[in-house]
Amino acid sequence: MEADTVGRLRREAAEYYRDHRVPQRMEEALNALFPLRPADLYGDLANFFSKFSKAPVICKLAGRKVLDGVGQPTLEVEIYCTVKNHEKRICSAIISSHYQIPENALSETTKAGEKERNDSVTTAVEWVNESLNTMLRDLKPTDQCEIDKMLGEYFSKKEEEKKEIEKEEEDDDTLSITSCAPLAVAQSGQKKEAKTGKKSNIETTIPPAEPSESVLCGSLAIGGTSLAIAKAGASINRIPLYLHIALLKCSQDSPKEMTLPLPMVTLLSCEKFSPLKLKLVKEVMLIPPVQLSLKQGIERALDIQKEMMRLLEPAEKVPSPQLADSKKGRARNKEKKASPPALKRVSHLGCLITGCDNLEQPLLLMQTACNNIGLELGTDMYLAINCAAHELMDYVKGKYEILTGTFRSPDEMVDTYVELVNKFPSIIALVDPLRKEDRQQWNNLCCALGSKCYLIAEDAATNTSKLKTDQNINIPMCSGVVLKYVNQTKVSDLVKLTGRLDGQRRITILGSPDGESSDDSLVDLGTMKILNLPILLKNYSQKNNSMKSFLPHSWNQCLHSSLCQPCRVTTCLLSSWRAAH
Repeated sequence: MEADTVGRLRREAAEYYRDHRVPQRMEEALNALFPLRPADLYGDLANFFSKFSKAPVICKLAGRKVLDGVGQPTLEVEIYCTVKNHEKRICSAIISSHYQIPENALSETTKAGEKERNDSVTTAVEWVNESLNTMLRDLKPTDQCEIDKMLGEYFSKKEEEKKEIEKEEEDDDTLSITSCAPLAVAQSGQKKEAKTGKKSNIETTIPPAEPSESVLCGSLAIGGTSLAIAKAGASINRIPLYLHIALLKCSQDSPKEMTLPLPMVTLLSCEKFSPLKLKLVKEVMLIPPVQLSLKQGIERALDIQKEMMRLLEPAEKVPSPQLADSKKGRARNKEKKASPPALKRVSHLGCLITGCDNLEQPLLLMQTACNNIGLELGTDMYLAINCAAHELMDYVKGKYEILTGTFRSPDEMVDTYVELVNKFPSIIALVDPLRKEDRQQWNNLCCALGSKCYLIAEDAATNTSKLKTDQNINIPMCSGVVLKYVNQTKVSDLVKLTGRLDGQRRITILGSPDGESSDDSLVDLGTMKILNLPILLKNYSQKNNSMKSFLPHSWNQCLHSSLCQPCRVTTCLLSSWRAAH
């Protein structure tokens, strides 16, 4: 009886192994390895048979609340896969929250913002650990497009649920105030009558500000999971993340060439709430020329940073940079030391923060720093200015407050920028020079300056998901737009959208919020291949970024030309700017 059982088991075993071609593959392995006589025979046997193992599949997603580089809560998503019958942690991804609280905000605003941010992160953690964990189980992490599609459908369902809840709340509110409607109408009529005959204080009719785009609580889970899946797919395929994303962009055809980002550095932040007058310039950034290597560009910017810090020391230590180069200045310095704007502090991103009295002062300060170390702006280094003009609009006057008490209409702003760029031809990029609602002025500015510098829409551009789903969204005429990888944005969204933008002659900018994370993945996202156009990667530097391990903490943007022939178009653009000026 036992002999029959043993015989049956032997026959079943032989059939099982034959069905899986084990004897044949064992023979192939032994024949292949014997001539080599490897020192680690079993290691080579393991490598040989690993080619025939099943592809890893997702077995668990784990979300948790972590702190970003500035101590604010954000989301981390971990991916676990079943690899050779064992559960294995593959990778994790951290996505920065879009919530940003101004430094000078009221305590009530700060508390409300912190609560909203915490609620969003907590909800995102629940989504990842519950719904998404179940939904993505047993899927291959290399199927990025399929998983992103499922994530998009899940998010759409959550949006519909939120709309239904809001509709029910609106219906309840309508019923509760029906009895008060006549009184409300009467009061409204009284108010209108009281205003009759009064003249409006608005000097210029301007388009009203568009309502801010709502953010679904928990949407961080979508972007964080998509990015974590991309990192897992790259890890399983044993290729860098940037190459994995490039393959998605190129439909799995290996790109012939990849290019390295050229750093774009925020060196000076002009505080808008300082006692000094200047409000228009939020940040002044450096762009090294393309003929420098990445390391050379960084070292040059560091030299400028050191000289800037020296110039911004207290007045009793340093003479005025505007007077130091002349005999008359040296004579006057003996009598009275006119100081540059004092250095107040360093931001959490590492850039110098100061206040200025006029529009030219920070640019002259930058010019003086370059001259002092033997560099020429417009040749050895270029400038970009983040104007953040949407923060300056006085809706009562209908004008931008560019200096304390000094206002400019949208049309006058165009003239201001033309004059500034003509006076400082080293400026090759303006970020958010106008509100997105001032579309005619964007057109005028592009006509006036489009051949001299990039005009970038950051706040003036809509979010990535809306750009992808609605092809009729009207973006102001500009040189490029910022696509921020936040909230429900997915890796596939960026791939598809950059493909659409290829034919629109716009620079594509990949951006992150102000808060730092310890994840360096945005650098990899910046290497997506875009034909015939340069691509900008806007990313605040990370302390633990291996690709940028030698970058100072103040670096917040990368200008990246992703072309078939690396940097050629960027080189031509910079050469044309030099020739034109």
